[in-house]
Amino acid sequence: MQQPIVGYHRDEEGDWVAELACGHCQHVRHRPPWVERPWVLSEAGRRSRLGLALGCVKCDRGEPRDLPPVT
Repeated sequence: MQQPIVGYHRDEEGDWVAELACGHCQHVRHRPPWVERPWVLSEAGRRSRLGLALGCVKCDRGEPRDLPPVT
């Protein structure tokens, strides 16, 4: 299921994690040559991808939210 990016945070290893509208999280690493996401390296780049839809396999599997609901 496609879900838009609504925010970001870093994990305990310093990698960027996208926060999706569904409440799930997904790593968005830049690790050439296998993963090319240079936009994740800058604040402006990450901001430019807010709203971008990513495939959420956790939604597809019916898993519970990673993040608490926003109130």
